[in-house]
Amino acid sequence: MSIDASTEVSAPTDTTDLTADVAIVGGGLAGLSLAAALGTAGVRTICIDRDSPAHQLTATFDGRTTAISHGSMKILDGAGVWAHLNGDAGPILDIRVTDQNRPTFLHYDHREVGDQPFGYIVENVVLRRAQFARLAELPSVTHLAPVAVTALERGPTMATISLADGRRVRARLVVGADGRGSLCRKDAGIRLVGDDYDQTAIAVTVEHEFPHHGVAVEMFLPSGPFAMLPLTGNRTSIVWSDKSAAVPYYMGLDDAAFTAELQSRIGDWLGVVRPVGGRHSYPLSWRHAERYIDRRLALVSETIHAMHPIAGQGLNMGLRDLAALAEVIVDAWRLGLDVGGAATLERYQRWRRFDNVSLLGVTDGLTRLFSNDIGPLKVARGLGLAAVNAPPLKPLKKLFMRHAMGIVGDLPRLVRGERL
Repeated sequence: MSIDASTEVSAPTDTTDLTADVAIVGGGLAGLSLAAALGTAGVRTICIDRDSPAHQLTATFDGRTTAISHGSMKILDGAGVWAHLNGDAGPILDIRVTDQNRPTFLHYDHREVGDQPFGYIVENVVLRRAQFARLAELPSVTHLAPVAVTALERGPTMATISLADGRRVRARLVVGADGRGSLCRKDAGIRLVGDDYDQTAIAVTVEHEFPHHGVAVEMFLPSGPFAMLPLTGNRTSIVWSDKSAAVPYYMGLDDAAFTAELQSRIGDWLGVVRPVGGRHSYPLSWRHAERYIDRRLALVSETIHAMHPIAGQGLNMGLRDLAALAEVIVDAWRLGLDVGGAATLERYQRWRRFDNVSLLGVTDGLTRLFSNDIGPLKVARGLGLAAVNAPPLKPLKKLFMRHAMGIVGDLPRLVRGERL
C-alpha cells in the first residue's frame, strides 16, 4: 500500500536494508517509550520518527504538558526514561473534585494510600528529551529521524517498510504508534467507532503568585470540566474544556483579556496568574478501534483509542498498552518464538481490550453526567461527591484513588516495578 506522507528528505539517498525484531512507526511519547522498554530488554528495535530530534532538543516550553500516573511513572522508570527527567516533574499530592464551585468537594490525599504521589505533570518537551537521552544509551535501538514511511508490506513471516529516503526496514513485527490518523491502522483496514463531544479543550500553562502545594483541581462546569494540574515551581497546567462554538472567541482574545478569563475561572487560591508558553486547542471525542492487531501488526495508544481529558488518562492508557505489548514481545523473544506471530499478538489484544473499553466508558459517562446544568443531575452529583467522602465509603474512595494512580487491574510487570 502506498502512503501519502510528507518528509524533510527530498530524494532517495540510501537503499540499505535495515533489519530488526520490531519496527515502531511513530516517534511520539508512546512510540519512544516502547522503543526504550524493548531496548532495555535487549530486543532489536527500530523506531521510525517523522520529527527531527535536533528540533526537539532545542525547543522551548510551549505550554503543552502530560499527566503521568504513578503506574505510568513505573513504566517509564523500568524503561530507563524517568531518571533522565532529573526531577523535572510536578508531583500530584492532593486531588480535589468540585461541581460548579460548590462548598462540598471530593478530596483525595495521597497519604491515604501510601507515601507516593498520585502521579506527576511533565512538560512534553522535557519528557521527549528524556526519551531521546535514554534511546542514545541503548545499542539495540536504532532511531531513524526525520523520515517518513512511504509503503508498508506485511507478509506471512516478515514485514517490510519503505522509507522516503530510499531505505527499507524489515522486521518480524510492526507497531503502529503513529497517532489518531494512523497510517498503519488504515493500511490494515481497521475501523474506529466513537462519537464527538460538543467540546474543545484549551491547553495553557500559567505562572502564579502562590504555591499550589501539589494540589490538582478538577472543576466541573456546565460547559465542560476545568482542570488545574501542578507543574514544578509556581506553575500550573490548565486544561479548559468548553463548548466548541465558544472556543474560537477565547483563542482569539488578546493576552490581557485571555488572562482575565483564566483568572475568573481559577479564582484567587493561586493569586495572580500569568500565561506562559502558547495556547493550544483541540476538539474532543472518544474513539476505539474494532481490533488492535493484524498480520505482523500491533497498534498502541492513540492509534486505537482517544478519550476526553476529564480524567487525564489518555497517555496513561497508551503507556499501559505498550507495557503489555513489550511484555508479550519480550516473553516470546526470550523463548525463541515469533514476536510477530498470531499467538503473541492475540495475547496482547485480549490483555488490553477490557481495561481500555472500561476506562473509555467511565470517562464518557462522567463527561455526560457533569457537562450540563440539569437540576436533578446537579443534586445527584452533589450527593455522590459527599457520599464518597463519608467514612463508610472509605474503601471505595481508596479504590478510586488507586485507579487514579493506575495500579488496579491485570498489571504488566513494568507497572508492578519489575523488570521485563
